[in-house]
Amino acid sequence: MAIPEFLRELREMIGHHPLFLPGVNAVVLDDRQRVLLVRRSDNGCWTLVGGIPEPGEQPAEAMVREIHEETAVHAVAERIACVLTEDPIAYPNGDRVQFVSTTFRCRAVGGEAQVNDDESTDVGWFALDALPPLSDLCLTRIKLALTDDPVTWFEPAPAAGG
Repeated sequence: MAIPEFLRELREMIGHHPLFLPGVNAVVLDDRQRVLLVRRSDNGCWTLVGGIPEPGEQPAEAMVREIHEETAVHAVAERIACVLTEDPIAYPNGDRVQFVSTTFRCRAVGGEAQVNDDESTDVGWFALDALPPLSDLCLTRIKLALTDDPVTWFEPAPAAGG
């Protein structure tokens, strides 16, 4: 996965020590209520579009930028669905991170979904009843984004099935 330059510079100073980082991800819906998903190039799993805001960048702006960078889809952020502290991650190179992630419900407003960078090998729109295998966390985020309740969920989020 692409590492933002500011994070690369920070890693040069602190090595593999754990970092607590902001993250953004999106449940992007089109006019047919299909969800935009990407297949990650590092592990082959389908997931929501996501990324890391640049220093000084607003989270919603970062999310809209990430959607376009990864999929060529233009989108607008409609609301925050949930804010969660994720489990710690250890990358193969030894870097350790933990994200506090803001999930946005977004609406596609243009562009054609396609692989637009090296972070994914496939991009597609999926009907809610025909989703590929997804993590429980992705399913929970989709469930929370689809509700018409404007309340933002905070950890612990409800289970995907309940």
